[in-house]
Amino acid sequence: MTDTWYGEPEPQHQKLTTAGYLRAIARAIPLIVLVFGGLVILLLVRLIERPLNGARRPVTPFITQFVCRNAFVLLGITFKSIGQPMSGPGAVVANHASWLDIFALNARKRIYFVSKSEVAGWPGIGWLARATGTVFIKRDRRDVGAQIAVFRERLAAGHKLLFFPEGTSTDGLQVLPFKPTLFAAFFDPQLRENLQIQPVTVQYHAPDGEDARFYGWWGDMAFGPHLLTTLAARKQGAVTVIYHAPVRVADYADRKQLAKAMEAKVRSGLAEHRSA
Repeated sequence: MTDTWYGEPEPQHQKLTTAGYLRAIARAIPLIVLVFGGLVILLLVRLIERPLNGARRPVTPFITQFVCRNAFVLLGITFKSIGQPMSGPGAVVANHASWLDIFALNARKRIYFVSKSEVAGWPGIGWLARATGTVFIKRDRRDVGAQIAVFRERLAAGHKLLFFPEGTSTDGLQVLPFKPTLFAAFFDPQLRENLQIQPVTVQYHAPDGEDARFYGWWGDMAFGPHLLTTLAARKQGAVTVIYHAPVRVADYADRKQLAKAMEAKVRSGLAEHRSA
């Protein structure tokens, strides 16, 4: 059984013109330099940082944040954030709509993604994920014990762990039911009393005249064509990241109640911002 969300058929974009390809190239070259140049610097700094600080990363997250923030500048996509990211270690949960989420959620605050184990083997994306400290887990209740051990270690190191509880990406116009499985680890006795979770809503605004789902990447959509279409856009749109107030895990009876509360908050942010 797959968790992949398909929804309605993907939007049909106009065939790229010569001008579109030229725009894509003009944006792609500096973006590649930024991303992979930043990766090289990060790996070099990590050679010194890791022996001195172990799991703690006092320097390299700033490199990731710099890359992600400036990626939107090079793409021409307007980035905006509302609200205040929480301070201190904890968990962050957000809706998932696009590969652009990686840049959007890292641009304002330094976080570490929690991703399914399969992502580690993806060419390009997997390498970047491992280098930036992504936590890879298996989506299986039998592995909850191992997940708790990893979460304890990373939270003790001061990390903010980011989860996509929908379990898949959507077209960006909706929020799917949050799966309570991942929330089970937060109710571990050593985590529950002191752990805070912050719900975050990511809202994409399509370029003028384009389908509202322009930036959404879901179902069986191939990464390459979607990236090319994004790079070739004559005018770009915007992305807004909304930080809601964090909550204490101890204030909720169980994982299902917590999952529903976080889902409602993220969904309300999407609905309110779309209507505005």
